[in-house]
Amino acid sequence: MKRAMLCLVFVCALAACAPIAPTTTPAVPGAPKGEIVLLLSDTPEGAAGYRQLVAAFAQVQPSIKVTINNVPDSAQFLKRLAADFAARTPPDVFLINYRRFGQFAIKGALEPVDGYVAESQAVAPADFYPVALDAFKFKGKQYCLPQNLSSLQVYYNKKLFTAANVPFPKSNWTWNDFLSAARALTKSANGKVVQYGLGVDPVALRLAPFIWAHGGELVDDLNKPRGLALDSVPSREAFQWFVNLQVKEHVVPSKADEATEKSQSRFQHGTLGMLLQSRSITPELRDTIKDFEWDIAPLPGDKNVATALHSDGYCIARDSKNKPAAWAFVEFAASREGQKIMVASGRTVPSAKSIAESPLFLGTNLAPASSRVYLDMAPHIRRVPIMTTWLDVEDALNQEIKRAFYGDVSVNDAIRSAASQTQEYFRLNQGDLGP
Repeated sequence: MKRAMLCLVFVCALAACAPIAPTTTPAVPGAPKGEIVLLLSDTPEGAAGYRQLVAAFAQVQPSIKVTINNVPDSAQFLKRLAADFAARTPPDVFLINYRRFGQFAIKGALEPVDGYVAESQAVAPADFYPVALDAFKFKGKQYCLPQNLSSLQVYYNKKLFTAANVPFPKSNWTWNDFLSAARALTKSANGKVVQYGLGVDPVALRLAPFIWAHGGELVDDLNKPRGLALDSVPSREAFQWFVNLQVKEHVVPSKADEATEKSQSRFQHGTLGMLLQSRSITPELRDTIKDFEWDIAPLPGDKNVATALHSDGYCIARDSKNKPAAWAFVEFAASREGQKIMVASGRTVPSAKSIAESPLFLGTNLAPASSRVYLDMAPHIRRVPIMTTWLDVEDALNQEIKRAFYGDVSVNDAIRSAASQTQEYFRLNQGDLGP
């Protein structure tokens, strides 16, 4: 697709993209045509951005019809995707997190995009942040194009910080600063906690940045992992510090309190001071929070500064019946023009450097005001291994992290159990990769 074909009849305002003309671009002779299906998993607020994207694509490629199928539940999305591939009726294009695409790449279910990119005048490898682009490579091939550069950061309630006389987080704040804030923001009345300082899901993708910041590692080798590395002194210490937020400090909701009301809901209702999350919740927070100001801050630093990559990519199924049309959509969606539209939805941190650094992302007057935090933290973003069995590793590890976090087992027992349960998955991954 030529760059000239990507001229939009959309103007991205600060909050949304609105058409300025009802006309469409005439079909170019020989251009792709037909119908394709886009499968994704997002909230209703997030899915609205994709509807805008598809509408804009229709303006420049009127001969291609894109049908969106959204499966909000991520577990059901993966089941649906696996079943569709097994039946050889996959979606033409789907959006998936980098942690999950390896299981499809190893089975030959994905169409490599290296050749398409080499011939494109709309996208080029240099357009993207390398950490996001590289996350979708497998055995030396580029299988998907990154949609975003989202990472784990701290959402915080400015009203609660002010009421507790706690300074707003700074770019160089430390674990001690973070813990002090969480303590001050936790409030009790009549023997019951009515406001917690922090909300965090006790899973590997939340624990990992603290391990990295303390000088530890999650696995023994990022590129050729053979096992977890949680038994090293730095990793074990960071794991214990993370667990202590709940079992010792009680600044995080207990298991019972979290079951009663999720941390994100507490944050939205103004009874949680800080929440660790990625950019994906921004549209929902903008819609639901009306009575207080909120912003984001980087994760606190320790020996190092680190955060975890949360990146999704557009992938094409090898069994797509209309690969030319599928690529035309992926090319448009991942291009600078396509990312201009998605950034207006608030959901994404653009993977295209030129859009991330532009006023479209940084100049909006909508929360969070400190969106540059995502870009400032880009050099400190780290990812988990690209493994065919990584989700199995995560599932087993998450169970042990939760058990330790809520005081059911010690950190040492959780580490031993996680290492034992995941060893077979690492061995299977080695077999997938070959000698």
